[in-house]
Amino acid sequence: MGYTKIFQGETLRLEILDKDGTVDKKVMPAVEPEMLVTLYRSMRRMRAFDEKALKLQRQGRIGTYGSLRGQEAAQAGLAVHLSEADDWLVQSFREHGVLMARGVPMETIYSYWKGDERGNLAGAGIRCLPPSVPVGSQLLHAVGLGLGLRKKGLPGVAVGFAGDGATSEGDFHEALNFAGVFKTRTLFYIQNNGWAISVPFKKQTAAESIAQRGHAYNVPAIQVDGNDVLAVYEASRKALEHIRNGDGPYLIEAVTFRMGDHTTADDHTRYREPELVKYWEERDPLDRMRKYLMKEKIIRKADDEKIGEEVTGEVDAAVKALEAMPAPDPMGIFETMYAEKPWYLEEQQAMLRAELNGGK
Repeated sequence: MGYTKIFQGETLRLEILDKDGTVDKKVMPAVEPEMLVTLYRSMRRMRAFDEKALKLQRQGRIGTYGSLRGQEAAQAGLAVHLSEADDWLVQSFREHGVLMARGVPMETIYSYWKGDERGNLAGAGIRCLPPSVPVGSQLLHAVGLGLGLRKKGLPGVAVGFAGDGATSEGDFHEALNFAGVFKTRTLFYIQNNGWAISVPFKKQTAAESIAQRGHAYNVPAIQVDGNDVLAVYEASRKALEHIRNGDGPYLIEAVTFRMGDHTTADDHTRYREPELVKYWEERDPLDRMRKYLMKEKIIRKADDEKIGEEVTGEVDAAVKALEAMPAPDPMGIFETMYAEKPWYLEEQQAMLRAELNGGK
């Protein structure tokens, strides 16, 4: 555990909490017990959300869904450091955990997977772009936002999320190159869950890590155990501090594992061995943190059960809110693309209004 070198130069790997719930005290950050419980509760909430989403999909109540099971620590440890007032989230399609930790209502996230366009609207005061399904393209948007933040002298950071598959795309390299040259206020947050759908990481690149690629673009980088919420917490804190100080972009590679299918349209048992899944099940991020909190007597069994009941209740309430949502207004498709609506959209909107009114 602790910091270990994974590549020549300055690329390091950080692990603080092992699979048995033991911490490396030499690198353990100073974290108040309340924050430790907040991190754990956040992960429990993500897991409950995810389990319910899978049931909703199987029942035909939402559409195809991309599970985040196994990646909760990689999202909870970062989310607590993000500023709602200043920072931008530039997501792909598996960042539900960060979104809900940042205050996006769970029913809004569910509605996205239901196919409701209102699911793209994070809510007032939340700086978040809609999910990006084209692999890797969102990193260029994060760099553009990061450049704008720097040029305007604003304190925010644009966090560009991607998986390991996206780093095999040209967009990733273009984004890193531009960010390095122009010192954009961008955090590249790569959740390396080992698989680009069915393609394992070792068949995507000959590189030993994603973090080491930062050297080519003079972008500081670190690899963390993405199933260790404490390592993610500490690495994210330092990376965001670096960017907020005006020192340019940063790259974090969180090595984690997608416990289930790529989406509910996939079957991971066709390309992954059971032994591999079992290995990662033994490193479940929630189990690790629970063991640590119990060892340190920060929570007891009754506290853990109460947290479980609370997050289950929140998820059930979100499902009720989802299914109570009124049907969307068809005219709404014209309202969220532009700050000032162009003439041709005005024309199309008038034509649709007339059609809905029986040609009047």
